Amino acid sequence: MEAERPPLPPFTTVEQAAQKVRLAEDAWNSRDPQRVALAYTPDSQWRNRAEFLQGRAEITAFLARKWARELDYRLIKELWSFHENRIAVRFAYEWRDDSENWFRSYGNELWEFDERGLMRRRVASINDAPIGESERKFHWPSGRRPDDHPSLSDLGL
Repeated sequence: MEAERPPLPPFTTVEQAAQKVRLAEDAWNSRDPQRVALAYTPDSQWRNRAEFLQGRAEITAFLARKWARELDYRLIKELWSFHENRIAVRFAYEWRDDSENWFRSYGNELWEFDERGLMRRRVASINDAPIGESERKFHWPSGRRPDDHPSLSDLGL
């Protein structure tokens, strides 16, 4: 049996849903595909842009490819809405390619969880915008975003 990943649905408070979002952000900022994949059910279904994935093995391989290409990745997620076992999130992340071109990627995610708090469905819509290095807003050291770093709303994103 899979371990539980609190907080568990049903999500009944803003604090509970926001905590789930922050835990996901922290995991993604680790850029550890194995760690991130453990938050999803073994048969989790994803749509990421135009790519459709199913299961942890495909998710892990996808994330390894993603972070090999998206260098100096920094992500902020923000709760948009929640109801029972679903959460809607908006996010932005900054990254550079191997030619030193910087991008900010914006998007929305729809999440659905099982009773153990594992995500069984993720639908992501994402757009990339080229930015100059001087336009970057995410400057913390690699890893978890500091608690005192501004949110997307605080940054006007």
